[in-house]
Amino acid sequence: MKPGELDFEGIERRPLKTFTEKAYLDYSMYVILDRALPQLADGLKPVQRRILYAMSELGLSAGSKHKKSARTVGDVIGKFHPHGDSACYEAMVHMAQDFSYRYPIVDGQGNWGSTDDPKSFAAMRYTEAKLRPYAETLLAELGQGTVEWVANFDGTLEEPALMPARLPNVLLNGASGIAVGMATDVPPHNLKEIVSACVRIIDEPDVSLRDLLKLVPGPDLPTGGEIVTPKSELKSMYETGNGSYRARAIYEAGDGEVVITALPYQVSGSKIQEQVAQQIRAKKLPMVENVRDESDHEDPVRIVLELRSNRVDVEQLMAHLFATTDLEKSYRVNINVIALDGRPRVMGLKDLLTEWLSYRTQTITRRLEYRLGKLNSRLHILEGLLIAFLNLDEVIRIVRREDEPKPVLIKKFKLSDEQAEAILETKLRHLARLEEMKIRGEQAELAEERDGIEKTLKSPARLKKLMREELVADSEKYGDKRRTKIIEREASKAIDETELVVAEPVTVVLSTAGWVRQAKGHEIDPRTLSYKAGDGFQATARGKNTQQAVFLDSTGRTYSLPAHTLPSARGQGEPLSGRVDPPEGATFASVMLGEPGERWVVATDFGYGFIVKLEELYARNRAGKAVLSVPDNAKAIPAAAVPEAAGALVAVAAAADGVDGRLLVFPVSDLPELAKGRGNKLFSIPGARAEAREELVVAVVVVAPGGKLRVICGERTMTLGWGELADYRGERAQRGAMLPKNYRRVTALEVDPPAA
Repeated sequence: MKPGELDFEGIERRPLKTFTEKAYLDYSMYVILDRALPQLADGLKPVQRRILYAMSELGLSAGSKHKKSARTVGDVIGKFHPHGDSACYEAMVHMAQDFSYRYPIVDGQGNWGSTDDPKSFAAMRYTEAKLRPYAETLLAELGQGTVEWVANFDGTLEEPALMPARLPNVLLNGASGIAVGMATDVPPHNLKEIVSACVRIIDEPDVSLRDLLKLVPGPDLPTGGEIVTPKSELKSMYETGNGSYRARAIYEAGDGEVVITALPYQVSGSKIQEQVAQQIRAKKLPMVENVRDESDHEDPVRIVLELRSNRVDVEQLMAHLFATTDLEKSYRVNINVIALDGRPRVMGLKDLLTEWLSYRTQTITRRLEYRLGKLNSRLHILEGLLIAFLNLDEVIRIVRREDEPKPVLIKKFKLSDEQAEAILETKLRHLARLEEMKIRGEQAELAEERDGIEKTLKSPARLKKLMREELVADSEKYGDKRRTKIIEREASKAIDETELVVAEPVTVVLSTAGWVRQAKGHEIDPRTLSYKAGDGFQATARGKNTQQAVFLDSTGRTYSLPAHTLPSARGQGEPLSGRVDPPEGATFASVMLGEPGERWVVATDFGYGFIVKLEELYARNRAGKAVLSVPDNAKAIPAAAVPEAAGALVAVAAAADGVDGRLLVFPVSDLPELAKGRGNKLFSIPGARAEAREELVVAVVVVAPGGKLRVICGERTMTLGWGELADYRGERAQRGAMLPKNYRRVTALEVDPPAA
């Protein structure tokens, strides 16, 4: 059987691919056109349009009394919008919230939500609503032949396909929605500014976007605040219909407090409080004592930050909060609307206003034509009534004597059916003598109005003038001042964590198992700390808690962490593997701490190494940074700080089972400074021993002039003064001199700084 044919049971069969493709396309077109995207003409989605029409039909105009919201929702879903009542009510609530809509359309009584929680509104059985005066700009011309009417979902009623909007509501209140494969985000704007732009386009159709942006500098958000996006970005946004803008809160400073008086659009004050309080608890805002909310009916937004002192840099503090909280927020713009041809299109500012003005021209033309038809019909009736008054006796005679006076009247006085019907329906009291004067007066008045309308319809200039006057009148009636300031400011920047920490000396201790901790001060002896069973001391570094602690693993990779974030030495610390991701099987060899420009010697137990600046070892991620090239079967050894004093010496110790321990001392100037690599040979290990790993370099240190070197061999320690180091002097890459018999199994080298 072919696809699409009916079988004997009257069932149509078609391939699943064909059916699903058509079903999904139908669904997507429905979502795009009938749910998610607003119409350019009136700026409304179907559910919003149906709510307004239902409320107008219920007589809920701005001058009437409020009625229960459930009454409106019932009418909407029962007559025009057969969907869920909660979704319909939520759309109605959104149109009533003055913090969501720049020009709210619905006037609500009761709990309609708040800026802290827009969805905290009461159920529709508790709230009441009517239309606001602004709704007149959408509904006023509805019954004047201005728009097409379509059947409702069950064909029993009619509803308007569009509203005859007198203002470009799509830009005034904005819109947002997600359809299938497309979305829309239209920001709200100021009514007076948009009308000024419309008037400018009417007067000068070729006006440039640059000139329009002098009238419409940017969005105007319901909650005020500041838009800090550069003008060039706003221009690009209005040119293409795509882009973004940043809005931030407004604050006042004084008396040890910062008071936030306006928040960005759709930002919750309680969320801001929570974000600031969280930073205070995390000690990331040491300059802020407390945050509290003093908002009330007189001050809808008043969030107070209590400062610890009057010396706090408020601008730096607020720049940090703008960067780390919702006090500054970025908004996406995608002016995607259903154009007059019924297709969705992304439009720039001028294109959108130009197309809306063409819709307004059509609306006014249809309104005038509708009125002209009514005038001509009435004048036609008046003409017949006047004939009747001029021949009143004959008319009365015909009505009294004829069984069917209507055709006789039509034939006798050459009347139309409508004229004859009007004469027959005339009441006796309207036969008074003065009535003829009234008819002639009404005729003259209507004829004058008809002539004016005909002239307007024939003259594009008069039509533009009328549209211009109506726009200006509505602007004066419904417009207000701009709420959102547009000020180009520098991008906000978070305060570096190290700037928030009081600088203190610390000692960072690394264990052989890779556990790390930090102790205050430089006096602590890391070997006296307690370690877990099977663990012990590996390396230590002294510096400040505001510096980056750099860790070197056995594979030559480095990792950096802020020193102040490391766990306290009161406990046994934490495993580094919880903060960084070293290669499998790698162990941690060393820790470094100091200023970024300080130099360190990094080396492998194979006997190669180089000098590197500490800042070159900083890593940006958990995986670390490859710095030291380590041969197979080799590993990195603890790094050594290079003192600033000239004439420092590098001391290299090597040892192994069955091999005499040796010490080589040579000038630090013999080592190259690199960013990464293998480096130069520090100590000569014979090839056979090196391959078999019978002899290894166990330690490298740098001794400042006048300093002392301590050679550690298990529990024994030998101290060599600056003069005694001459016995071990040689050139880089030599084997050095043998250590005394008791120190041939050297395990580590340490440096005592020169006496002050």
